[in-house]
Amino acid sequence: MHAYRSHTCADLTAANAGETVRLAGWVHRVRDHGGVLFIDLRDHYGMTQVLCDGDSDAFKAMESVRSEWVIRIDGTVKRRDESLINPKIPTGEIEVYVREIEVLGAVEGELPLPVFGDQDYPEETRLAYRFLDLRRESLHHNIMLRSNVVRSLRNRMWDSGFTEFQTPIITASSPEGARDFLVPSRLHPGKFYALPQAPQQFKQLIMVGGFDKYFQIAPCFRDEDPRADRSPTDFYQLDLEMSFVEQEDIFAAIQPVIQGLFEEFGGGRRVDSDWPRIPYAEALLKYGSDKPDLRNPIEMQVVSEHFAGSGFAIFAKLLEQDGTEIRAIPAPTGGSRKFCDRMNKFAQEQGLPGMGYIFWREAEDGSGMEAAGPLAKNIGPERTEAIRQQLGLGVGDAAFFLGGKPESFEAVAGRARNVIGDELGLADKDQFKFAWIVDFPMYEKDDEGKVDFSHNPFSMPQGGMEALSGDPLDVLGYQYDLACNGYELVSGAIRNHKLEIMYKAFEIAGYPASEVEKRFGGMVKAFKYGAPPHGGCAAGIDRIVMLLADEANIREVIMFPMNQRAEDLMMGAPSEPTNEQLRELSLRVIPQD
Repeated sequence: MHAYRSHTCADLTAANAGETVRLAGWVHRVRDHGGVLFIDLRDHYGMTQVLCDGDSDAFKAMESVRSEWVIRIDGTVKRRDESLINPKIPTGEIEVYVREIEVLGAVEGELPLPVFGDQDYPEETRLAYRFLDLRRESLHHNIMLRSNVVRSLRNRMWDSGFTEFQTPIITASSPEGARDFLVPSRLHPGKFYALPQAPQQFKQLIMVGGFDKYFQIAPCFRDEDPRADRSPTDFYQLDLEMSFVEQEDIFAAIQPVIQGLFEEFGGGRRVDSDWPRIPYAEALLKYGSDKPDLRNPIEMQVVSEHFAGSGFAIFAKLLEQDGTEIRAIPAPTGGSRKFCDRMNKFAQEQGLPGMGYIFWREAEDGSGMEAAGPLAKNIGPERTEAIRQQLGLGVGDAAFFLGGKPESFEAVAGRARNVIGDELGLADKDQFKFAWIVDFPMYEKDDEGKVDFSHNPFSMPQGGMEALSGDPLDVLGYQYDLACNGYELVSGAIRNHKLEIMYKAFEIAGYPASEVEKRFGGMVKAFKYGAPPHGGCAAGIDRIVMLLADEANIREVIMFPMNQRAEDLMMGAPSEPTNEQLRELSLRVIPQD
């Protein structure tokens, strides 16, 4: 017989009745039924019930066993009585009568984190004892889902004609929109490598090297502030690049991969196959976000004309300023004062003075429909009716209004749209809805009024060199994101492969040619020797699995995540270096005041 097991804890069925078997695993729980001890024995594959009565030589040893001890048992498989069959598990027709038991790994003291049961425990405890947390069924399932997703992605990419290559982990610093993790060089004192924020330059160089369709399950390292849907240190992405392609070619290549993946692992939820192209500016106007949740049917609209010169002085005066507008958020079935007051309070909690509203109801005198709320009284029935008709609303509906320069309220409007859709039950949650967000602006102004890149600096501007001769804020790039259910899943671009256009693009953002050559010397050199038109994208694997697992926090789909402060509580990272390590690297730590 095998040293530790002849079968896994998911293998045995009624067909094995009468066999002598050996099982090994963790004690999920122990139950004492008056002289008969039952143990649910668990391993990676499943659960088997084993039992022992007082007549067995193994009974005394079995009495000492506790939850999460690792044991090996030898025993005989027997059918359960018909009334005791458990149809919820594959081994529910049988149980194993124990003849011999061996403790392979005992637990010292009390468990800091019980594995049996679904009770919630503080995240800090779960991360400090992640090896215990990983034994819990829900998290174990998520990690296996992740593994299967990665395998499926890899197979789908190979089947689509892509070839897998690995790019360096130790490299030079590159601007990808976040802080680098620097790595000091021992052989070159005072100089530093960087962990790659993404394989961006390398995958472009692969195209210049003559390979046609590259992909990689790539680790990426960014020193970022954590969010529920973002790791603060590292993450994995499906990275791909293609030569001799335009934007639509990238879309055509990646859609079958992502759509097929969600159909395979979506648990029966509908997967939308119609992926609209929504310009960035339209996405912000209609949804207040460049990653809209299209399960929610609400679309915001500009209603400035109905408030210009109206009796509502706040909005009327706002509209006298350049670059301002009033937007409405329709709220079908939201037509009650209680709901409107609740949403007004939401806006205040988000840092705005409030959110105006109008709701429509049956007139108390039976004369038909009437508009209610402070705004309706201020602007009068004619303007109110024009708003209602524009928004397509009726009795029992409401609309909310925000005004000013769009950048000052757009994000709050987007969050309000999501809350309204959720609270009114307008969003069909049992589906995945995708959309390509396109036509991103190449440039934006930072807080100091300086023009800088708004997205990937290596993107091709729409219109090429000619487009760069006008107002930089009007230049659009061949940049695109794939949004799904309110998350950004994919980001990519058609690359700028022409040196003269690249120099000009960086010059507009304040980088002279000498700086471009210093920071991106490898790519500049490569583009002088024949670069093909190329483009690609990257899909966030952690976020994809988070959506498929229906989890709200990305740490629920990462095997060993950091906490909110970018700390590994289990391994004790980050840690202080020893003086010997610092001396070897020619470094000194200077305490901050």
